Amino acid sequence: MKRALNFNAGPAAIPLPALERARDELLDFNGSGMSIMEHSHRGKDYESVHREAIALLRRLLGVSDAYEVLFLTGGASQQFAQVPMNFLGPGRSADYVITGGWSEKAFEEAQRVGAARVACTTKRDGTFTRVPTQDEVSIDPSAAYVHVTSNNTLYGTQWHWDLDPKGRPLVSDMSSDFLWKPFDVSRYDFIYAGAQKNLGPSGVLIALVKKSFLAEARADIPVIFRYATHAKNDSLYNTPPTFAIYMVRNVLAWLEGIGGLPAIEARNREKASLLYGALDRNEGFYRCPVERASRSTMNVVWRLASEALEDRFVAEAKTHGMIGLKGHRSVGGLRASIYNAVDVATVKALADFVDEFAKKNG
Repeated sequence: MKRALNFNAGPAAIPLPALERARDELLDFNGSGMSIMEHSHRGKDYESVHREAIALLRRLLGVSDAYEVLFLTGGASQQFAQVPMNFLGPGRSADYVITGGWSEKAFEEAQRVGAARVACTTKRDGTFTRVPTQDEVSIDPSAAYVHVTSNNTLYGTQWHWDLDPKGRPLVSDMSSDFLWKPFDVSRYDFIYAGAQKNLGPSGVLIALVKKSFLAEARADIPVIFRYATHAKNDSLYNTPPTFAIYMVRNVLAWLEGIGGLPAIEARNREKASLLYGALDRNEGFYRCPVERASRSTMNVVWRLASEALEDRFVAEAKTHGMIGLKGHRSVGGLRASIYNAVDVATVKALADFVDEFAKKNG
């Protein structure tokens, strides 16, 4: 079978070794005579997978015992509401840095729960082309927390510097660039990331929460929405998405096997350099709307002179086995999501096609 060159934004590409491992274990996991999907989440066979996934994540990121590692459902969209439900108490306000569509949605949900304010927005003329500088972010010294979105899938912007939250707890939605490179977890009080981009299939979300921050969470909300409930029960309070977590285990094992986060960062930077290089070589024919210092290494966006030409690009790319290149419906244009699982050869093929298409149509 010939594999597609997959540039989907999420659900996205999964490393082939992780898929092959699942294939080989699908009917008979660990000699049990049944799939991992058929095992009880309370049984030893599934428990071993659950524990291994957490251990792998701790090793890869150097996550200390000061943090709980949680598997949650509902995706990032649920966390937009669940974060303020837990940490935005009566009489408090939270700060939000708005750098794209998903951070806008997170802010809107927080407003439905309690008081929230915009610490900064980079929206200009209805779009986002950059992340802010530190001086542009005005943080309330009494804010319950400061919320940022590390990478913006719709507009192709990404933080390449660390925001100073001025002593306030820092919360980050890292759904679309989690584990793309090493970073200092200790700077954050709460991190959440949907799995369907860099971690595995859709259906599960990973959260890292500092225990001291968790101790401040509200206890007057429904039990199922309390992060403390899931921490106390090792993410097994109710039946978790066991197969999705199993696949996350496979992806994390693959990531560790290829050299961990330093190795994947080098590969990701090479991929981004290849694709941006091709677009920049043909500047004038292609237009990258993002300021260079804010360009995402995960989601590369660009435009052509007309939507008709963009549609032709997508159609011709498909004949070369490339899928997922149409931009998000809310912004249009073209987008290549080059997450961890997308290899260098796949991006090189796209970069070559970018050159070829410009030569033919320029």
